[in-house]
Amino acid sequence: MRTKKGIVTSNKMTGTIVVSVHSYKIHPKYKKRYRVTKKFYADDKDNTCNEGDVVIIKESTPISKLKRWVLVEKLS
Repeated sequence: MRTKKGIVTSNKMTGTIVVSVHSYKIHPKYKKRYRVTKKFYADDKDNTCNEGDVVIIKESTPISKLKRWVLVEKLS
C-alpha cells in the first residue's frame, strides 16, 4: 500500500479531510523543477485533524465517490 505525507487543507466534512500533497516534477524540455500540488480525500472517522496538521495517509479500497485514502497518523 502506498503512503503519502501532506498537510490538511480542509476538515469541514464530517469524517473526511482534504490533504494536499506536494511533489516535484522536472520539465522535459527545460529540465527545471516545478512543484505540483494534488489533493486527496481521506477518511478521518474520529474527526481529530484540524487545518494545518501534518498527516500520513494510506491507500485503501474505495470508501465513497472520492475517498480512497485513510488517515494513518497525525504528526503535528
